[in-house]
Amino acid sequence: MVAVDGPQLAGWLDVTRLSLHVLAASVWVGGQLVLAGLVPTVRGFGGDATKRVAVAFGRLTWPAYWLLIVTGVWNYLAINPGAATTSWNVAFTVKMVCVVVAGVGSFLHTRATSARARGVWAGLGTLGAILALILGVALTG
Repeated sequence: MVAVDGPQLAGWLDVTRLSLHVLAASVWVGGQLVLAGLVPTVRGFGGDATKRVAVAFGRLTWPAYWLLIVTGVWNYLAINPGAATTSWNVAFTVKMVCVVVAGVGSFLHTRATSARARGVWAGLGTLGAILALILGVALTG
């Protein structure tokens, strides 16, 4: 076998695991940003258009959130956390807090009864999602 010092392609299982994780993050995080941009237009349609779009959005994004959780566990199991640096472990812990904040904030947004509460919970959920995404990129080393 010839030693290779440079970058190498990932194996098919790693490609599958990471691709599913990135795809789910694209839907979860990207979807929130896209929806935030569309809501003012959808409100202009009147009636219950905003609510109907929000329900349809949830049918797409909540499965993506749970796929993020599953593939996140799979990602964690694929590494040797005992060999990780202290800073990696701290960043991982903060990321997990952000993932929970993203989910809880988004869930509470769907249950809020006032515009102000919906805004606060949506903002918190989106902030948690964006921070989790950034920390995920940092954790790749």
